[in-house]
Amino acid sequence: MGSGQVTDWQGKHVTVAGLGVSGIPAAKVLRGLGAIVTVVNDGDDERSRTQAAELEAEGITVRLGDGATLPEGTELIVTTPGWKPDKPLFAAAAEAGIEVWGDVELAWRLRGPDAAPWLAVTGTNGKTTTVRMLASILQAAGLRTAAVGNIGVSLLDAVLGEETYDVLAVELSSYQLHWSPSVRAHSAVVLNLAPDHLDWHGSMEAYAKDKGRIYEGNQVACVYNAADKATEDLVREADVEEGCRAIGFTLGSPRPSELGVVDGILVDRAFVEDRQKQAQELAEVADVNPPAPHNVANALAAAALARAFGVEPAAVRDGLRDFRPDAHRIEHVADVEGVSYVDDSKATNPHAAQASLAAYESIVWIAGGLAKGASFDELVAASVKRLRGAVLIGKERHLVREALARHAPEVPVVDLDRTDTGAMSAAVEEAARLAAPGDTVLLAPACASMDMFVNYNKRGEAFADAVHALAAERGGDATHRAEEVPGQSSTAPAAPGTLPQPPAGGTPTRRTGQRPK
Repeated sequence: MGSGQVTDWQGKHVTVAGLGVSGIPAAKVLRGLGAIVTVVNDGDDERSRTQAAELEAEGITVRLGDGATLPEGTELIVTTPGWKPDKPLFAAAAEAGIEVWGDVELAWRLRGPDAAPWLAVTGTNGKTTTVRMLASILQAAGLRTAAVGNIGVSLLDAVLGEETYDVLAVELSSYQLHWSPSVRAHSAVVLNLAPDHLDWHGSMEAYAKDKGRIYEGNQVACVYNAADKATEDLVREADVEEGCRAIGFTLGSPRPSELGVVDGILVDRAFVEDRQKQAQELAEVADVNPPAPHNVANALAAAALARAFGVEPAAVRDGLRDFRPDAHRIEHVADVEGVSYVDDSKATNPHAAQASLAAYESIVWIAGGLAKGASFDELVAASVKRLRGAVLIGKERHLVREALARHAPEVPVVDLDRTDTGAMSAAVEEAARLAAPGDTVLLAPACASMDMFVNYNKRGEAFADAVHALAAERGGDATHRAEEVPGQSSTAPAAPGTLPQPPAGGTPTRRTGQRPK
């Protein structure tokens, strides 16, 4: 079908790979455009049969239990994000010269001529929080926007619905980016890169390459994490529009063409008139909820994208103040007998857990679950000085235990040999026994939840329920509060006007079209 815009879908034979939250809407949209749609699905369970009946009532053919065979006459495949690239269906498509799109690519191709530009976010961790922060900032600026993509409103609904937008805050996973060859954002960020989903991508190199697709064709800014060189390398490799700028963000004092933190203030040295000498105050660290270091980094990334779109500083401040994080993301649950209990069930890999552990000084750590092939040595070695104790749950908790034995042999460990959902109550009881006043009991599992729970939300709810039960038994304050940022360093004052000279090295050299300006 080529790489151009498709304007006539009437009679096109399109195969949709997979049912579910993206496959079903894609099939319905394509059928509504006049395409001849066949849905193939590996599963053939009761839920799939119910979904199939719904689609068949709209004139869509559904083949259950047969996701490997390419339907006759297929001209295009639209796949759900979860289908791995090594599926036989895709091999057959490649041999036949048939394109494979994801639902994000389909949405991009279906945009109208006056479609809202996309501000796009990806990264191993922090995507949803950053996108929601960005949407809050854009709304504070009076712009019509929505958080869409791998979050909230589906991109197909946003593109084809009756509501119009000035700009979209778009979360994109590595799966979605893999199947989105022609998406071109106004500006984009890769927040961080760490090993994740390698069973899907096949290697870290392939995973990083798919993440880097978000920078392709950027118009105004490629935003990268100055503390994560891999994200900067992806900017260097990107083919962008002439004049697109490389913009860094850092938790330290920013250099020209960066956003950073100076004396507890988020400042911008990228979108100001004189980047060598001038900085613009955007917000206080205290305006970020919660102001843990990794969340401040998320706020800086969101601010950079908003500033690239022309948003004024006051809207950055107001949007961050208005933002409230989703549940199970470094969420304070209660204080019980001088111990703080924090739910970061969303920390489903070591990289996320390390960021969470770095936010507290003295921790009793609840960890474990499905490791997804991850290693925990780097995580434990980096966090050992903060660990007062550890309580391990889940199917592959032995991997965490072994890393603790290698790198933190003095840390007391409770190994709960159970994977039932009631194990969380026992874990909280054991953590309370290990903790002393001033400590934080932190659920940051570094693992997926599906060995014990339906998802990380249910895991976090089980933790909160157990903490509230503990508070009721012993007496405690179950109200939410903002977390302090342990060890937040201060540097020179940040105010509009003259700043100290940046460190040696300056902003890295870019390819053509990626010059700092």
